[in-house]
Amino acid sequence: LIVVGTVTPDMMYPSTACLVQHKLGIANTWGFDVSAGCSGFLYALNVGTSFVEAGQCKKVLVIGSDVNSSMTDYTDRAVCIIFGDGAGAVLLEPCADGEGVIDHVAQIEGMGGQYLFMPGGGSLNPASHETVDQKMHYIHQDGKNVFKYAVRKMAEMTERVLERNKLTGKDVDCFIAHQANRRIITATADRLGMPMEKVIINIDRFGNTTAGTIPIAMRTAIDEGKLKKGDRLLIASVGAGFTSGATLLRWAF
Repeated sequence: LIVVGTVTPDMMYPSTACLVQHKLGIANTWGFDVSAGCSGFLYALNVGTSFVEAGQCKKVLVIGSDVNSSMTDYTDRAVCIIFGDGAGAVLLEPCADGEGVIDHVAQIEGMGGQYLFMPGGGSLNPASHETVDQKMHYIHQDGKNVFKYAVRKMAEMTERVLERNKLTGKDVDCFIAHQANRRIITATADRLGMPMEKVIINIDRFGNTTAGTIPIAMRTAIDEGKLKKGDRLLIASVGAGFTSGATLLRWAF
């Protein structure tokens, strides 16, 4: 199975999963895309995990990828300095009890759609000379409201998944949050009582690559020696929609 989290597909259809399958030459597979904004990778990971747990798939390729430069207005300094382009992937397989994905929580709240969205390009506002002139194919963001929601919701979702497993922030070896804003990440870590040496931050190097941030940060954590076999890893995200979620894992490499 191939599951791709993205809001910047090459085209509306076919899905990016189909393009990946063709380019990699993977036979006897199926796949689809997941649209969850900055939560795209986390949602795709949770979907893929469910198929492995159900015994329907032995291998699931989970990808988070976005080309934000394709929908960024570079005259809008409130937005263009934030976003970057990037991608990352993980391969899910059955593993021993106590390893891999332990638990996850997720939620959508559609009222947030008004604060972070791209109005043009869908069936509501199909591409036209008018939609281009009105810059409807760019990211539109109300940064203040997105920030307020993200600070509250990321803390809420991480606390929820930890409490469900009778854990606290002190029991987590590595915390990887969606790289949207350093203050959101540090505020969540503070609320969990987690020291910053356990927190991965690379937004200063790559920007907000939306669905790409978490898998890229996984690579950063490995390279920095902060994520090792047997470590308890917590990942979390908040994105357009609003979407949110948190996943608890035992790193198996």
